[in-house]
Formats: sequence, structure tokens, C-alpha cells
Amino acid sequence: MRDSRFDVWAPHAETLTLHLDGSELPMRRTDGDWWVPDAALELDEATHDYGYLVDGATTPIPDPRSRWQPDGVHGLSRTFDPARQPWTDGDWTGRTLAGSVIIELHVGTFTPEGTLDSAIERLDHLQSLGVDFVEVMPVNAFSGTHGWGYDGVDWFAVHEGYGGPAAYQRFVEACHERGIGVIQDVVYNHLGPSGNYLGQFGPYLSDHHATAWGDTVNLDGENSDEVRAYIRDNVAMWLRDFHVDGLRLDAVHALIDDRAVHILEELARDVDELEAHVGRPLTLIAESDLNNPRLITSDEAGGYGLDAQWSDDFHHAVHVTLTGETSGYYADFEGLDALAKVLTKGFFHDGTVSTFRGRHHGRALPARTRTWRLVVSSQNHDQIGNRAIGDRITATLSPGQLAIAATLELTSPFTPMLFMGEEWGATTPFQFFSSHPEPELAKATTEGRIGEFARMGWDAAVVPNPQDVETFTRSKLDWTELEKPEHARLLEIYRELIALRRREADITTPWLDASSVDASEEHGTLVVTRGSIVIAVNFSSQERELRVERATEVLFSTDEQAALGETTGTVTGAPVGASVVPLRLPAQSAAVLRVSRA
Repeated sequence: MRDSRFDVWAPHAETLTLHLDGSELPMRRTDGDWWVPDAALELDEATHDYGYLVDGATTPIPDPRSRWQPDGVHGLSRTFDPARQPWTDGDWTGRTLAGSVIIELHVGTFTPEGTLDSAIERLDHLQSLGVDFVEVMPVNAFSGTHGWGYDGVDWFAVHEGYGGPAAYQRFVEACHERGIGVIQDVVYNHLGPSGNYLGQFGPYLSDHHATAWGDTVNLDGENSDEVRAYIRDNVAMWLRDFHVDGLRLDAVHALIDDRAVHILEELARDVDELEAHVGRPLTLIAESDLNNPRLITSDEAGGYGLDAQWSDDFHHAVHVTLTGETSGYYADFEGLDALAKVLTKGFFHDGTVSTFRGRHHGRALPARTRTWRLVVSSQNHDQIGNRAIGDRITATLSPGQLAIAATLELTSPFTPMLFMGEEWGATTPFQFFSSHPEPELAKATTEGRIGEFARMGWDAAVVPNPQDVETFTRSKLDWTELEKPEHARLLEIYRELIALRRREADITTPWLDASSVDASEEHGTLVVTRGSIVIAVNFSSQERELRVERATEVLFSTDEQAALGETTGTVTGAPVGASVVPLRLPAQSAAVLRVSRA
């Protein structure tokens, strides 16, 4: 049987030589511009180091489908088969996104060591928190020692600094052992500037369209069938070979595809087929700023058929309400009415004017859209790391306000996603960091970062240098904070809210029209009713009395002074009546109540 591990698609090559374990073996072109070794290979079961010499070059370059880059993106590839090491998660049946809670993490800053194996040691913390999925920021191989991962160039390889592919396999197994699914963040809209050798093999990129990152991935031009297959095979690798439960697709608006069947629709169909084969739920989540329901509309109804999409409108509404910050893209979200709209409509910009963009933006979600299809957060890597100094809301909010953010997020009808450390109010920033070894790239990254903040009105002078290693190290979580009472109390609030979310079915009722909201700008209060559950929030600095119809008990509160049946005289909400019960809500606090359905 022919060994196909070294076959490579290379329509740009005139000659190709396989550099294998120090030997050079000629290759020949076959159908479809695939190249294969000219002679049969007699190899043992050990790993093999290899690369390719294109058109008489003297330095081999890595395999576009390399599974392992032990010496970095400029070094030789190494064979790796995850099936060679028996998997230990045979009893894992997967998790559905509906009703789940996600936590996002960056491997390099999640622990002091910054590896997948050290991350395993912290999974018990996530299990006790009650999350259902970890969403891992990109782990594909990139140039340098540390970075966010969005400038990867070897999509099939796991960054060696994190431990490589074997460590990734151990991490997935460890998550499944604890009942936690894995969502992997992947980037198919562009490639990083250093270590990208794909152009020597074939037309992976095209200048037919333009993006903020330069040339686009060739999804619709000549020879794009194989480029699309490259992406589809990468999706299959994560979900099938590495047992991953879902993928978060980065910046899908930059996947510019003019073909009749969009690449996203093709991926959704592939994953549906694979899900039926592996017998466990598989999830595709799009990161999109388009507010376009087509992403999560079924292909039968003319959509792309993805399972879910990020929705930044929730973040912006919560952030503005709690911080008062209204610069840049936050401007449209001023006032409690914006938060109320997001909680009942899903999108704020649903065809409305976006002053930041200077145009109308978005489209309304259909009324029967399942709310869990929107992934929301009060903090995530983008909304923290893309601020000038990478500051979390912990830096500006009081403990009471942080608890309110947790309550809004974890009692929302959407799929909540925490960001690592959010659950205890981590004070460490998450700044943008990189480690480009090329001086010209380092300079361009630093200068470009400063230029990004002009429209937000942020002071460029305070932007940390992404190439300074201290920018990376100060972004690492400080786990000793958990020993401090104020952090331990917030962690308990997150645990209670996640447990409450799991107990009370009305919290996760998946219909937009199941929620009603009463907001009072004058009093700084918000009351959300969803079935037999009421979420009451006092954003103000004064104690408030909210009159809640048919309230029977307080299920949860961020302040132990919250109580039913005591009048304070600072009244807001429903008028006095036989079925109306007053709720005393301290300043900057929230409570979840049960109400009778009668």
C-alpha cells in the first residue's frame, strides 16, 4: 500500500523533491497537480522529519498539511498520527450548545507555564465552576514563541510552545474526562506574515479581493477547489482526528466567496455528515460583526446552516450601562433601552443606523430564532485585548457592578461565554502581544497597533508595545488571587448563577419573545421577566424598591440585603396591587426571583 503522508498539492511547482530524514527523493506530478514520491517508500512506524525542495531550492520548506512543526514554522515537518496513541475518551458522548456555558482561554496566559499540560492541571477549577465547554484561542503553529495565534501559518499543526499535537490530544482527553467539551478557535480568513510558504506550492491566496490583512484566501478563483478542500480537511482533522466538539470560525465576514455555494454552507454540510458518523454533537460558531441572521439560518431556508454566532451587541450594551463609556462603537448603546432591546431582540443593530460605521447596519432576527444560537459575553479576548491597554472591566467597576455583569450574562437567554479569570474578577490585563523575530514585522506590528485606536479616542501613548515580552507576561492569570476574599466571593456568585441556570428551565427558554423587559432610566433599574423567573437589577448608587408582580421567593441575589416584602419608599416598577410584592434591592446589585404563574 502506497504511503500517502508525503503527497502534496503543488500546481506552482515545476520540480519537487521530498527531503525525508536527511535523504532527497524525487517526486512526480499526478492528476490534479498532486505530487507523489517517485518510488515506493519503505518506512517503519517511527516519526519522520521531512520537507520539500521546490524548483531546485536548497532549503526544504514545511508541508502545507504538516501535523507537527517541532522546530517552528520555518523548520522541517514531522509526521504525527493521533490514532497511534489510543484515545481514552471512548465514553464521551459530547455536549450540545443549547443550554451550555462556555469559557474562553488562551493557552499561553492561562497558566504561568503557558502549556496545554499545565492547563490540564486547572481543569478541575473549570469543572467546579460548572462550565460545559472551553473555547481555546488558536493553537495553530505561528512564528515566534508567544502570540494570540491569529497569525498562524500551519493550520494543521499545534504550536510547539504549547506542547505540540500530543499535548493537545492529552488536553482534549482531560476535558472530556471531566465532562467538558472543547471548542477550538480556527482562522481561515488569512495567514500570518512569517512562515507562510503556501504560495510556493499553489494559489492559496488571491489578490482578487482585499481585506485588512492583505490578500484573501482563494475561495472562489482559479484552482480554489483544492484551497476549499484544504479548509474542509482541516475542519475534519479537529473534529474527527482530535475529537474536538466544535469550532469557532474567526471573522467570517473576511471569508470572501462569490461562488454559488458559500464555503460556510459547505462546511456546515460537512460537519452535519461528520456528526452523523461520529455519533456526538458537533458545533460551528461564527465570529461575525455583520448581525446577519443568514449565518444561522438553515440551508433549507437559504442560509448557511451554522449553529451559532457571536453577538457583540450584548457586550456593548452591558459595557456601556456599567461603565458609562460611550466613545467609538459604544456610542449607540447609551441608555437602558439599548440593553432592553438586546435582551428581547438579540441584536441592537438590526437595520438601524450605526453612527460608528456611518451607515445602517444589521438585520432583524426572525422571531423564532433559538436564542442559544447567539454567543454573548461581558468580556472576551477581543473586547479586552483590543482596548488600548487591554484592561478588563475589573479595573473600573465595583464588586457590585461585576456581580451585575455576571447576572446579566448568566441569566440571559443566549449562550454565555466567560473569559478566563472573569469568574473571580482577575485584575491582570489581557493585552495584545506578539513575538515576531523579524525586525521589520515587529516594527510594523507596533506602529499598526497604535494607529488602530484613533477612532476610539484612546491615548496612543499608553498602548503597550506588543513585542515587549513584559506585555505577554503581565497578561498571565494570577491564580493566587483566588485566595483573596473579594475574589472568592465573586467566584461563588458565578458558581451559583451557573447552577441556577441549570436548575431553572425558564432562564434558558430559547425564544426571543419569551422575555419582557421593564427599564427605568430615571431609577437605573431593569426588570426582566421570563416565564416564572424575574431578573431584577439596580444599576444605581441608591437602594431601590421594585414592585414585582406575583413574586414568591428570592432564588439568588448578589447582595444578602436584598429582600421581598420590605418597603423603602424609593419605588419603581408595577403599581400597588394585591399581587404586587415590593423587592428591596441595594445599590449596584441584582436578584433573581421566582414568581407565580397564576
